[in-house]
Amino acid sequence: MSLSSILSADAIDSAVKGCQAPDTFCPKKFFQMCGLAKKTPQDVKKVFAILDNDGSGYIEEEELKFFLQRFSPAARVLTERETKAFLSAADDDSDGRIGADGEKIFGILYMIFCSMTRSRLFS
Repeated sequence: MSLSSILSADAIDSAVKGCQAPDTFCPKKFFQMCGLAKKTPQDVKKVFAILDNDGSGYIEEEELKFFLQRFSPAARVLTERETKAFLSAADDDSDGRIGADGEKIFGILYMIFCSMTRSRLFS
C-alpha cells in the first residue's frame, strides 16, 4: 500500500513543496496540507503502518527523519532539529519513539497539533 492510495498525490506534492527548505517543516501544517488531518482513524492507522518502515509498531527517530521521503522519495530528510521537535511532540511516554495501537494513533495526531501550536506560541 502506498500513501497515494490514502491521500491525493497533488496534496502530498503540495505539502512536501511547502517545507522544502531546511527547518521549515511543521507537522500541523503538513498534516493539513496533505489531507491527513481530515482522514478517519482507520486511514491514519494505515498511514502510520506505512511510516513504520521496519514494522515494529513504533516510529523511531531514525525512521522519523525520513518522514518526508515516505511521502515523496525525492523529498529532503528532516533536519535534526525538526526530527527532535517532531519526536518530542508525539512521544507520549518519553521512550524515544512514537507508538501506536489502534485508536491511539488519532490521539497522536491531535497531540502533535496541540504540542506544535503550543511550542510556536512559546518560542
